[in-house]
Amino acid sequence: MFHASELLHGLSGLRLARPIHLYQRIGSTNAEAWQLAEAGAPEGLLVVAEEQTAGRGRAGRQWITPPGTALAFSLVLRPSHLPAQHAARFIMLAGLAACEAIEQTTALGATLKWPNDVLISRKKVAGILLETALQGDRLSYAVLGLGMNVSFAPSPLEVDFPATSLQAEAGAEVDRLRLLRAIIAGLEARYASVMEEELYRDWRTRLTLMNEPILVRTASGEHRGRAENVIPDGTLILRLDSGESLRLFAGDVHLRPV
Repeated sequence: MFHASELLHGLSGLRLARPIHLYQRIGSTNAEAWQLAEAGAPEGLLVVAEEQTAGRGRAGRQWITPPGTALAFSLVLRPSHLPAQHAARFIMLAGLAACEAIEQTTALGATLKWPNDVLISRKKVAGILLETALQGDRLSYAVLGLGMNVSFAPSPLEVDFPATSLQAEAGAEVDRLRLLRAIIAGLEARYASVMEEELYRDWRTRLTLMNEPILVRTASGEHRGRAENVIPDGTLILRLDSGESLRLFAGDVHLRPV
């Protein structure tokens, strides 16, 4: 289990990990970070939880976090350099940081599933949740949350996409604090250049399920086709079986192979 002194020491020197709020049990790290941001919390505030009882994924889906088995954290960001319409860049940033941290701390390779999932062996190991507050056409602040299965993965009956854990895939214990530091260090390293082409290119290279037959569920119904491209603002271009092209934004979209 994480302890406050351990986190302070293990994350020392990182700008995006100050101050740190550690909870042994909480409803949702994103909800807590949002409340703190609303109250004026500074950029870099980090909320970490050992257990979430009301963890949330995208579109309100539940994210299961038993005690001591995962990474569950949220960061408060106050970007002055990012227009609101490009907020999806933070999802790209977090996805890259998560993949690179996994590869630094294990022998595993990681890929991404649009818009916000981290995969190992085509199974979900982590999810990213971004929530934003606007001031005119600019971002006032953003809360970037990440949940990663380290030693536990939910059963197929509990999820809508196959899930796994780092330890199940690596066949060895994973140091959660080392992994957490690597993720936040990766976020810091690219934060100032989040709008640059290199970040988009590196993120795009890791996308899986591209040009494969997929089923997409949206509020308007189900669509079958192939993911033709994802453009720099994060919009997915879906080529339908009918030949038509459909533009999809992250929102409430569920994508899976067929």
